[in-house]
Amino acid sequence: MIESKVKGGFMSNCIYTAPVYKLEELNNPAIKVGRPQQEQFIADYYNEEELNNLFIELTAKNCNQRCSSCYIDFPMSKNVKDFISIDKIKEALNDTKFENLYCIYLTGAEPMTHPDFNTILRLCLKRCNVCICTNASFLNEKKIRFLKKVEEEGVNQIFFKLSLCHYNELDSDKVKYRGNYRQTIYALKTLSRYNFNSVLSIQNSYNLNESEILEQFNLIFKEQEIINTDIQITVSYPSFDDSNFSKPSCKTDCMHGRILCQNGIYACPFLANDYRGRAGSSFKDYSKNITAETDFCATCSKNNNYMFAIG
Repeated sequence: MIESKVKGGFMSNCIYTAPVYKLEELNNPAIKVGRPQQEQFIADYYNEEELNNLFIELTAKNCNQRCSSCYIDFPMSKNVKDFISIDKIKEALNDTKFENLYCIYLTGAEPMTHPDFNTILRLCLKRCNVCICTNASFLNEKKIRFLKKVEEEGVNQIFFKLSLCHYNELDSDKVKYRGNYRQTIYALKTLSRYNFNSVLSIQNSYNLNESEILEQFNLIFKEQEIINTDIQITVSYPSFDDSNFSKPSCKTDCMHGRILCQNGIYACPFLANDYRGRAGSSFKDYSKNITAETDFCATCSKNNNYMFAIG
């Protein structure tokens, strides 16, 4: 298991170990899987300790799929032209040049629909590692082979974050979109062959036992001959219920990141383009303090871990 520890700031007494598992560990029956205990805090707000994760929303509403589990309120049309400009991304990278960025996340509805996606990817790779958060529908072998060539142009790495909702194909596709399960497994297998590191995020909509999830995906990976041991599996609980809201947890996306949108800076991808999460107009003057007051904040608190960053 990969230990992700966060210390300092108003959470100086907190050390949190994130439940992230490598594929090689799934063969070990001694692994004990369980959700971490919720810590108690005296603060009512999140204070960004350091900007390590920069999320860039390439598009707010343009996606080629309509997953029922998605938090985005989509319009009827799939052909939405709301892409962020390259100039805005260049400005953000310049304004954060003294920040200790670990990773830039290309996200949004479906980031790979952006017409200048390849140019943006190359631009961000010059700064640090890049994680592509995608529904996997664009990841055929030709595209993956091209992305490997792009990665090899420099020293930084490309990661991929894909998601499923169940180890069973039919149950997962009910929550995602028809064909998502097969496409995601195919993408993981192909990415593995090209030595890409991937994160498989399980949105545990069925409230399954985590050990069961890991055991079943272990069998699936063996069956599909997915042998890259750098695949990580994370399990989250998408429960948007503010009735049981607890105070900030040890490790949330807004503590170590901000998202750049076309119209400003926001606390996290959940609150992109939401006035409750607005942190400023640019990285020249953005706020590092965010009040935790939404049902999305409650979800992050319950999961007690990053919902978007890969740790």
